[in-house]
Amino acid sequence: MKRVTISLLAVFLIFSGCTKTESTRTSGTDTIDNTTYYSTTYYTYGFSFPKAKLLTTTENPGPDIAVYVNVDNETPRLTLQTNNLRPSFFKVGEFADAAAAQLVFDNLTSVSATQWAEMADPILDNQVWIYRSGTDTYTKFRIVSTINEKRSLIDYGEITFQWVYQSDGSLTFPGK
Repeated sequence: MKRVTISLLAVFLIFSGCTKTESTRTSGTDTIDNTTYYSTTYYTYGFSFPKAKLLTTTENPGPDIAVYVNVDNETPRLTLQTNNLRPSFFKVGEFADAAAAQLVFDNLTSVSATQWAEMADPILDNQVWIYRSGTDTYTKFRIVSTINEKRSLIDYGEITFQWVYQSDGSLTFPGK
């Protein structure tokens, strides 16, 4: 009996020491929207580049970017905003079609951003942007598609984006 117990303990220790840790992805294609939820407070979901996942706007730290529908004029427009207390968006450019935007995105390996904006405004298909976090890490992202419409009399916005995160504090991204 003692032998069986020791054998089982040894097998347990071997398997418990072999935990697989998955690395966080540093690129991908994701979608965020401005749907509002409620539990004890109102919140939406945004996206965290270092964690590579959706986070609620009530989490601490919160998401890097969140989508809003700006209705300060007659035509509502989509914007991306951040809560890091600094201008964080630089628009690389707007392109005529997805192929042109993809080509610029893929070939964008180094950036010299001169004028940072408080928010990415307006967000349209086929744009390429740089995001600067509060800790000076950078992400390049391409707007794949947008939805900007009324749903049940509420302004709804959705953005699908392709992104590459650069955690080392440089504005140099890997090429394709």
